[in-house]
Amino acid sequence: MAVKIKTKYGTIDISNNVIATVVGGAATDIYGIVGMASRNQIRDNLNDILNRENYARGVVVRQADNGVTIEVNIIVGYGTKISEVCRNVQEKVKYNLETMLGVTTNEVTVIVQGVRVLAND
Repeated sequence: MAVKIKTKYGTIDISNNVIATVVGGAATDIYGIVGMASRNQIRDNLNDILNRENYARGVVVRQADNGVTIEVNIIVGYGTKISEVCRNVQEKVKYNLETMLGVTTNEVTVIVQGVRVLAND
């Protein structure tokens, strides 16, 4: 499914993969996020961090009459305050979708799939 936006010039269809890419890019820019996780790790056989091409596996987009509902699966870094990281993800995802795509966001649900300890470089 795609989000349809009607303008005076016609209709714009935005695919769920585009929305997932914008959401994944916004989420991974937040301090404390190690990366995106697959929403179904057993089926996808992925226990790794998703790269840019696979953001759609970690994001669920549901359309409603007056906007979209987003579900984001993330992996956070050890030592960060999880509630603050999740709140920042919610705010940035909502902001990016509304400014970049013009899509109204009703709800952003953040699911923490894991915590990773990063080695010191």
